[in-house]
Amino acid sequence: MKVIAATKNNGKIREMREILSPLDMDIVSQQEIGINIDAEETGDTFERNALIKARAVAMICDYPILADDSGICVDALNGAPGVHSARYAGENATDTDRINKLLSEMKNSQDRTAKFVTAVAFIFPDGTEITASGEVKGYITEEPMGDNGFGYDPVFFSTELGKTFAQSSDDEKNSVSHRGRALKNLYDKLKSREEE
Repeated sequence: MKVIAATKNNGKIREMREILSPLDMDIVSQQEIGINIDAEETGDTFERNALIKARAVAMICDYPILADDSGICVDALNGAPGVHSARYAGENATDTDRINKLLSEMKNSQDRTAKFVTAVAFIFPDGTEITASGEVKGYITEEPMGDNGFGYDPVFFSTELGKTFAQSSDDEKNSVSHRGRALKNLYDKLKSREEE
């Protein structure tokens, strides 16, 4: 089954393909089929934003659609950047810009606890919507460590792995990551629907 991922982020697409591969899904990005829209993420929760993105692409094509919204929630910053994680340092900021802003805002914080959160939305061609979520706890390091991953991975230390996500292999990260957990929860929901 061909599924359109409502994202242009290659790192996310790779994780989606790896985790959902047992369901025999051919996950392709919206760009690969010529859809070039950026839905405005106006939701106040990760789930609402995932649904906004999925619905925007679903209106244009007749394939199942998969979208996610994720972000990092830092306790010392009252849960920020949260749903604003991607735009935290401005509209055209790089991962490095976002990391630098986060580290700068936390330079006097003793409490460095944080969590990554992901919500995923899956829309079938008949309009049926399924959502799932996942999170992983850890803390923000004093400086970036590691070269793997993307986004805030170099400054997110996973207590389960004992290293930052950027120091972890893809398999290690997927085994505990917020997106991995959300996609596994989605996988379970899709699998049980298949068996009905």
